[in-house]
Amino acid sequence: MSNTPMAASPLTRAVLEIDEYASGLGWDQPARLFALVDTARLRTQEPALATQLGLADEPETSGLTPVEQDEVPADRPLDEFLATIAWPDAVAGCALTVERLMLPPSAEAQVPQGLDEAKLAQWVARHPERQEVRMTVAVLRDGARESALRLREKDAATEVLTGAGLVPGLAEALSATFAD
Repeated sequence: MSNTPMAASPLTRAVLEIDEYASGLGWDQPARLFALVDTARLRTQEPALATQLGLADEPETSGLTPVEQDEVPADRPLDEFLATIAWPDAVAGCALTVERLMLPPSAEAQVPQGLDEAKLAQWVARHPERQEVRMTVAVLRDGARESALRLREKDAATEVLTGAGLVPGLAEALSATFAD
């Protein structure tokens, strides 16, 4: 199983487990989407799947199990793809891990006006203060949220930042996948 440290909530543990998994794959990876399922429910309702996922002999009876979904299409804007997703009732939440370039807040005043999305991306990619970051964001049906951020230049489990409000836009887009 995971080397993820015990965290305050099952959602935080799930986010850190996904971050650890993505870290093991290295950088320059495509976005990855996960269903979050109640571990106890999974063991009861899908024992064969629980065994396949290595959960049958785990002592913990509560928590969330991330189940990676099919590949996220790279040729489509992420927000458009997320708008097409609907989850079955057995899914308690979902998570997404994605890599992006970010700038510090101090660089906002330097952004040239009138750039379209492609030109803005090019400008950010050339900016000397840019940071490569992997964001893992998870939401539950009940509205709970959690995020983990890992900077490429500080690529260590002890340097991962967590918090519910770190990537609000992506959390909103994921929450919308549970809307009726």
